[in-house]
Parts: sequence; C-alpha cells; structure tokens
Amino acid sequence: MKNHELLCRLALTQLPGIGIVGAHKLLDATEGKAVMLFDHPKDLGDIIPGISPKIASVFDAPEVLRRCEAELSFAEKNHIACLTCDDEAYPSRLRECDDAPLVLFYRGTSDLNQRHIISMVGTRNATDYGKDICMRFIGELKELLPDVIIVSGLAYGIDIHAHRAALQHKMETIGVLAHGLDRIYPSVHRRTAAEMTQCGGLLTEFMSGTNPDKQNFVKRNRIVAGISDATIVIESANKGGSLITAEIAESYHRDCFAFPGRINDMYSAGCNELIRSNRAVLLQSAEELIKAMNWDSEAQAPAVIQRQLFPELDENEEKIVSLLQKHPDGIQINTLVVESNIAINRMTGILFELEMKGIIRTLAGGIYKLI
Repeated sequence: MKNHELLCRLALTQLPGIGIVGAHKLLDATEGKAVMLFDHPKDLGDIIPGISPKIASVFDAPEVLRRCEAELSFAEKNHIACLTCDDEAYPSRLRECDDAPLVLFYRGTSDLNQRHIISMVGTRNATDYGKDICMRFIGELKELLPDVIIVSGLAYGIDIHAHRAALQHKMETIGVLAHGLDRIYPSVHRRTAAEMTQCGGLLTEFMSGTNPDKQNFVKRNRIVAGISDATIVIESANKGGSLITAEIAESYHRDCFAFPGRINDMYSAGCNELIRSNRAVLLQSAEELIKAMNWDSEAQAPAVIQRQLFPELDENEEKIVSLLQKHPDGIQINTLVVESNIAINRMTGILFELEMKGIIRTLAGGIYKLI
C-alpha cells in the first residue's frame, strides 16, 4: 500500500464523529480508497451520495494529517510495522470482524497469522490458584502443541502471568496494549514487554501519546478476542474486563473456555457463571483444549492428495487447489481471496463445493486445508 493511502487510513481513525464501523462504511463506499475522502473533501457529496455535510466537513483536516504523518515517522524510526486490512501480515482472524482496526501498530517477531493462537485473560487480582493454572496449562501446551501463540493484555494479574509463563516455556506471546507503543503500562512490566518483542510482540491500534484510559481497555479487548481462535478465562469476578472479552469472543463466533473454581471464591464467580450459562466450555487441561479445538487430529491428517486425483475441477477450483498445495498447513479464506483474486462471495461457494467433494476440510479459525 502506498504511504499516502496508509496516511489517510490512519487519519480516518482520528476524525471526530466517525467511529470504527463508520470508517469501514466510508471505505466500502470509496472501494477501499481513503485518499478519495481526504483529497476531495468538497466533492464527497458526489462521491458518496447521501453523506451528511457535517460528516463531509471533517475531512478538511490538515492538522490531523500532519499528526498522522508524524506518527508514521515515529513508527519508521522505531521499527514499528503499520498494518492495514489489505496487508498480508494483518491478522486475518481479526479482519473477519466488523469492527476490526483500520491500522495496527506492531513491534515483534511472531506471525500474527500463526496456525494456532489463543487468548488467556482473567482478573487483575490473580490468586495462587490462577497463577498455578497459567504455569501448568502453558507447560502442558508446550509439550502437546508448541506452536501456539499466547495472547493477553500485559495487565496486572492473569495477563502478565500468562505472558511470563509463555516466555518461561519458550512459547511466543503477544501483548495487546490500550495505548501507543511509546510507553508500557504498567511500567513495572517493561522488562517482560521487552522480552516479548523478541519472542512474540506488542500490538496496538493506538497512536503514540495515547493515555491508557479506561475506555481504551474495552477497545483493546476486542482485538484480544478477534485475533485468536479461542479465548480462555482463568479467573474472573462477577464483573471485569475478562468477561467483556469473553462476550466479544462469543459475538465473533469464537470458542470460549473457562477454568472453574470453588463456589465461594470471589475470583472464580465469573468463570463459574460463564460455564453455568453455557457461554464457555469447562476447561481443566491443555489436552482438553486441543481436543475441543480439533487440533489433535491435525498431526494425523493424511498427506496432501496429488492433483491428478481431482480430474473434474473447474478453473477456479483448480486455482484454489493449487494455492492450497503451496500451503500444506492450511490457509485463511481472506488470504485465498487475495491470492486468487476471486471475490469473497464466489470463494465461499467454491470452498463449499470442494468440501462436499471431499477435497478440503475446514479447521479451527476458518483455515482451509487439502485432505
């Protein structure tokens, strides 16, 4: 993507009265070209019929553009990747969400489209029980499926213990921040954050200079839920950010799990209620997670079938099979759309036909793979 388009997409996120859903609608109206909004603010009535004059007026925003130019310079100077939905490195799972960030800032080494990604969240008042679960669960996961990335929010409590357990077991871990990458909050987690950039990463939608205000943590939670195949709640009281994350994960049609606790434990009340109300699956071990996600069968999956076994494929089906042969571990539907240049509505039909023919199968996280 050209720098000017990136600049305009970033500026779109900073305009008053737009919002993330509104920004996506405006991009759809301009066929994904944010430059049209900023380069022709006085002509938006013709470009987007029905747009209100009040909304159109906010695109005459030279100060916003200058602020965003400075942010992109800051990112380049500090080796921060700026990812948009059109970039291959943008998390494809997150791209499926209606309120996905237009721009993400990322510093780290992990592939944000890794085959297996889970979020681990919980109370900021972690008990010894919750801390033990983090260490034991991630240790088991390392033995059974070492390529899993652990995502959390770098906050006090369960978040930081999940990150540190992952690092101790040499597993990649990503922290999703409620502020820009010019700071670490809380500051006492700075050393852990530095380690994560070498074995995982730090991710945010917020520009530098953004304070870790309360509302930003709620926004951050949707990224934690959307970037993952499943969300796991370790400990939670009846109210808290981890329950919000679980609710968002459910709205994204992602799997949600919770570790149970004793009925009189304050910081297990939320987990127990999630399980009781069937909003989360009871979880007791890494083995149970792997079985529930159907990840245990992947290692036993048969080798990719040779192309000549599919003599009755049309041109588009052949194209999809050819792409899947280049990705033996599977590929997300959004990546298939980009690499094949086949529209998403047509792609879903082709994939359904191939699945009915027994040629491909669907894995967790919307990944398609040759049988």
